Amino acid sequence: MVKEITDTTSNSTPQGLIYGLEDRPPLRDAIFAALQHLLAIFVAIITPPLIIAGALNLDLSTTGFLVSMSLFVSGLATFIQCRRVGPVGCGLLCVQGTSFSFIGPIIAAGMAGGLPAVFGATIAGSVVEMLVSRVLKFMRNIITPLVSGIVVTLIGLSLVRVGITACGGGEAAKAAGTFGSFEHIGLAALVLVLIIFFNRSSNHYLRMSSIVIGLTVGYIVSYILGLVNFSDIQDFGSLNIPVPFRFGVTFNISSIISMGLVYLITAIEAYGDITANSLISGQPVEGEKFMKRASGGILADGVNSMLAGIFNSFPNSIFAQNNGMIQLTGVASRYVGYFIAGMLVFLGLFPAVGLIFSLMPEPVLGGATLLMFGTVAAAGLRIIASQKINRKATLVIAISFSFGLGVELVPEILSQLPDSIRSIFSSGITTGGLVAILTNAIIRIKEEE
Repeated sequence: MVKEITDTTSNSTPQGLIYGLEDRPPLRDAIFAALQHLLAIFVAIITPPLIIAGALNLDLSTTGFLVSMSLFVSGLATFIQCRRVGPVGCGLLCVQGTSFSFIGPIIAAGMAGGLPAVFGATIAGSVVEMLVSRVLKFMRNIITPLVSGIVVTLIGLSLVRVGITACGGGEAAKAAGTFGSFEHIGLAALVLVLIIFFNRSSNHYLRMSSIVIGLTVGYIVSYILGLVNFSDIQDFGSLNIPVPFRFGVTFNISSIISMGLVYLITAIEAYGDITANSLISGQPVEGEKFMKRASGGILADGVNSMLAGIFNSFPNSIFAQNNGMIQLTGVASRYVGYFIAGMLVFLGLFPAVGLIFSLMPEPVLGGATLLMFGTVAAAGLRIIASQKINRKATLVIAISFSFGLGVELVPEILSQLPDSIRSIFSSGITTGGLVAILTNAIIRIKEEE
């Protein structure tokens, strides 16, 4: 056992990690780690297309195809990010999927011109993120580690609401009046406690499999309690073959502008996610090497989003929750990303496999995601704490958190704004991130004067 670990890990593996960025874990370890990442992001990947399809009143066949293509494109995008193809990709263990920030503009585009307009805006708007990646090195005084730390923290804090909602049973439980029941909270607590317990183990296999153990036990207990009913699956579907431009494509200026604004914010989020991932993986978070990594990751976000539009899917961005997974499992090897990518492509082609995952009760997933989202916020705080917190930094942090958390806690504050503006700024990540950039730049200018 000791020899196997010695042969597959480098001497420079950062403290706290079982496998570093360039380590090649044994097949068994790589599959273990990849499966846990898959369980962490599967629901997050399929949820946006389900929400969008429901809002646009799409039929079941179209909805199923959109879900499959979301998984398929996420697999392609994840491979490109981890592998780094030329200048495209960050070369970190980064998993990609559709950001919830895009849902509002996508629905608006769909209402205006149907799916062709959505895919047209997805393709055209992705150019914004590509351009940002090329001028990133000239934006060092704007997107500083302080700004990225604030954005990462806001990402984690904003996602906590998603996790705690799942712990209570999700939106379906709210409608049924069972939200927050002892059954739901007990399941989430069981999963959370199991993950923490096994994550504290000195055995690296138990530590890496802590998420899988927690979710598996939660799934089994849910089945015993009658919360999982496999008879709900009426049709396992057939093979879904990716067909470029299956629904056509049109370009609507208003939809492109709206989507482009979100792409700009997503670039900032991606910068923050890459910073957090680099920090957790023991890589530099400043300097030329980091800037090359960050610009490549943001460029990949844009390129992958363009591919998504071509293959009838929605904009792709780096998932923050996988940073928490790296911290929990101690596996930062980018080679694990190849396995994750393969699993996602497989699930996209064979939707019947994905149906089994979709039956997992929300409280079970909530128990795991709540912890992961919390670790994302903690990673952001670590980035902030690594900077000099002077009077200027204190003001930037205070104003950014006030605006970002303000719209999350009291979304009604935006109720009188036009729908197009409200859909963008209703996200605490978007609002807090923009405010962080502006205040950081303005306060710096005032101090120089």
